[in-house]
Amino acid sequence: MECKLRTTIVAVVVGASMLLSGCTATLGSNDNIAGQMIIAPVMPDYKLEVTLAKLNEILATMELTDEQRARFHYDRGVIYDSVGLRLLGRIDFHQALKLQPDLADAYNFLGIYYTQEGEFDSAYEAFDGVLELSPNYDYAFLNRGIALYYGERYELAVDDMKVFYERDPSDGYRVLWLYLMTAAVDKNAALVNLAQQREQLNDEDWSSILVDFYIGNVNQEQVFSAAKVGLSQPKEYAERLCEAYFYLAKHAAANGQYQQAANFYRLTLATNIYDFVEHRYARIELAKMKNMIQQSTQVPLKS
Repeated sequence: MECKLRTTIVAVVVGASMLLSGCTATLGSNDNIAGQMIIAPVMPDYKLEVTLAKLNEILATMELTDEQRARFHYDRGVIYDSVGLRLLGRIDFHQALKLQPDLADAYNFLGIYYTQEGEFDSAYEAFDGVLELSPNYDYAFLNRGIALYYGERYELAVDDMKVFYERDPSDGYRVLWLYLMTAAVDKNAALVNLAQQREQLNDEDWSSILVDFYIGNVNQEQVFSAAKVGLSQPKEYAERLCEAYFYLAKHAAANGQYQQAANFYRLTLATNIYDFVEHRYARIELAKMKNMIQQSTQVPLKS
């Protein structure tokens, strides 16, 4: 999900520079199609390594207030998360909360981790905490909705996603997630709503192509072709493929094409776009596909 569920790393770099200079600021066949689209996994940007080194130095050598130290633990946790080092990120988020218990952003990340680990009650509690601290925290509704979705509490998931969607109906990703959650309750109604919501989207947005795929306006080949158009920076193509693989996999799974879905989820994970919501939950989906494939290939026992 482009620019979603991520803390902008530029802000971390700027904030680190500010503190270093003055220490006064607080950082506020379908298989063939898939095979043709494999690219080299994205490697961490060297600028992140530089920023990480700065944060390590700041935390190890400088005198900081609890609030400043909490923010730098949080910022370092964000970088760890963005390169797939979830355990280190989790340690930093917990440390940040020890120092600043009202840090909603840290609770949000911990809720995501709990969801990935299937600890849904802990995830609900974390996101409830986010919304108690910051009632207008948009992405807490998305993240709690996703936790409820994977916890199979579909109607509650739809409620959260409706709130998230209504705050920006022009966002194609919000449309897609509302569809996925609504389809778990009533697929026909979800498709009708999806077609209506598509009218509010910008035709030039990449996410609109993904919505068009779900309503049958484009096919897989057209999705992958569109992923190459209008790129603004090198990493963006890998980000788009991460998203395309995930949503194509969800579509394939909904149509009983479990092996194809599993292949797409593997490709999602192979992009290494760790901080995208699609990458975060591809492993959960892949495990579900493995179970479905196993169940579909089991030979019934004779009575």
